[in-house]
Amino acid sequence: MEAYLATLIGTVAGICSTTSFVPQVWKSWRENDTGAISKRMYVVTVSAFSLWIVYGVMIWSLPIIVFNALSLMLSGSVLVMKLRNLRRARRRARTRPAEIGS
Repeated sequence: MEAYLATLIGTVAGICSTTSFVPQVWKSWRENDTGAISKRMYVVTVSAFSLWIVYGVMIWSLPIIVFNALSLMLSGSVLVMKLRNLRRARRRARTRPAEIGS
């Protein structure tokens, strides 16, 4: 019974933490705006989820593996959008002619 309870609690925790990323992914994708998102925070988050997956595999905990993999995909997509938008902003800044006499 204890193993079942631990798996149940892990599953509920995984559902809560994974679904917490959905609004950010949806807003970033829909508005194509990641200006207020911290790149460093998402790099750390993606790294942490990757390490949690490794840990989950090492102890063979399905809730840890599954929900961290889902969270990695969601947070990774936000990071990719952030990096893409930063690259586009740099490209636009380089191609704009310098304003003379402003």
